Amino acid sequence: MFKNIFGRIFAAWMLVMFALTMLVIFIPVWIISYTPEPRRTRGFLFFGRLWMKVYMPLIGCPVRKKGLEYFAPGQTYVVVCNHNSLIDVPVTSAEIPGVNKTLAKASLAKVPLFGVLYRIGGILVDRSSEASRKQSVVEMKNALSLGIHILLYPEGTRNRTDQPLKNFYDGAFALAIDTQTPLMPSLLFHTKKILPVGKKFFAWPHRIDYHFLPPLQTTGMTRDDIPAFKEKVFRLMWDYYESNNLK
Repeated sequence: MFKNIFGRIFAAWMLVMFALTMLVIFIPVWIISYTPEPRRTRGFLFFGRLWMKVYMPLIGCPVRKKGLEYFAPGQTYVVVCNHNSLIDVPVTSAEIPGVNKTLAKASLAKVPLFGVLYRIGGILVDRSSEASRKQSVVEMKNALSLGIHILLYPEGTRNRTDQPLKNFYDGAFALAIDTQTPLMPSLLFHTKKILPVGKKFFAWPHRIDYHFLPPLQTTGMTRDDIPAFKEKVFRLMWDYYESNNLK
């Protein structure tokens, strides 16, 4: 009983703090939105990282990182990550070093105020529109050419199962191969404990661990290699998750 009550109070605290801390950075980020890329995303991330440095400890969910040494200076990556919770996106965007963008659900860009930040930090896609999906690929390739890392969740949607991962889609692997960009696997731990599956308006404080794995080269690969490459990354991430899922 106590946990259910506290979990709902904590969920309210998370929402209120998210809104209040977002308002602090909203105006400078809105101004930055009128600058060209990659300056726009670099500026957004500067304020976004300050935001998360305050917000995450404030809600009792500090983030610990491992594997940052795998990011080589001057190298751009396609970063893939598991997806368990709504909190994954702000955590990953803030914690990936350098300038990065993620593929973002177009409908969320309509949310007042938050939608402005969402549009700047992401490449929007309407998955029900073939034209939108094709345009998002063009924009991701252009971002990579500007030295912007692309973060993708190959499971597509949040993993609501009790398994470490859901099956992967081809998109992230096709993008890395088409652009001959190294692909870096990464894994988030504990975000499902903060926002448990199946519980409405409930949250629980817990630290987050974000681990980066050694990048995999795509030089010389073609689209024929996608199935084997995807399976290799899936197995690497699954095994790493099972052996490093700390309490």
